[in-house]
Amino acid sequence: MRYFIQFSYFGKAYHGWQNQPNAITVQEVLEKALSTLLRKKIDVVGAGRTDAGVHAKEMFAHFDFDTIEDSKELTFKLNAFLPEDIAVQNIQSVQVEAHARFDAEERTYEYWVVKEKNPFYADFAHFVKLPLDIDAMNKSAQFLLEHKDFECFSKSNTDVRTFNCDVKHAMWEQKEDRLVFTIAADRFLRNMVRAVVGTLLNVGTGKMQPEEINIIIESKDRGKAGVSVPAKGLYLTKVSYPKKIFNEQK
Repeated sequence: MRYFIQFSYFGKAYHGWQNQPNAITVQEVLEKALSTLLRKKIDVVGAGRTDAGVHAKEMFAHFDFDTIEDSKELTFKLNAFLPEDIAVQNIQSVQVEAHARFDAEERTYEYWVVKEKNPFYADFAHFVKLPLDIDAMNKSAQFLLEHKDFECFSKSNTDVRTFNCDVKHAMWEQKEDRLVFTIAADRFLRNMVRAVVGTLLNVGTGKMQPEEINIIIESKDRGKAGVSVPAKGLYLTKVSYPKKIFNEQK
């Protein structure tokens, strides 16, 4: 049978989600925990990659196993076994052909910025000391919805077949003591959100005008976009799937 596992993690200690030969990753830790508890080698397939240091409030992965009699008990045992920076919320059976990556319809990220130095946000948000024009940043962000090809925001030497993404939402909001950028799309390129945020911050600080983002996108040149902001401020917050892939829970 195939199962979806819903979990979250604080990414500071990990070199991203995906397994790497010489670095600890979230996937490696989760696979080891599941393999130990289920007494069988378990491979998990995630909804997507997150870079080193990036966090996930909601992440999904799928794995195959004969039968799990009590998913709530397995969830409890996993949380006792996993380190404190990874937490499992749910394990649910799905259709055999369901795929955590390819069946995801939409992904949502947040990026957190603080405008005053705050030691309690040192590992959670990016500190920007310059004044920011939020209206100008939001005007620029809306242009993202008018484009499809985002090669200018992609990490160099990536192996993707297409740079097209359908951005459905992009907005900055002041939430208590943090400035939060929320962006949703069907897919994202490697490093895309951090490069988008770096470019929008250039608008906010007056280094460029909102309309200039159109020129950058059309250029397809990573060198023309802003620098990538630090990973510590980035959170994967939601992954959406069609309801039909989930089996009814007993």
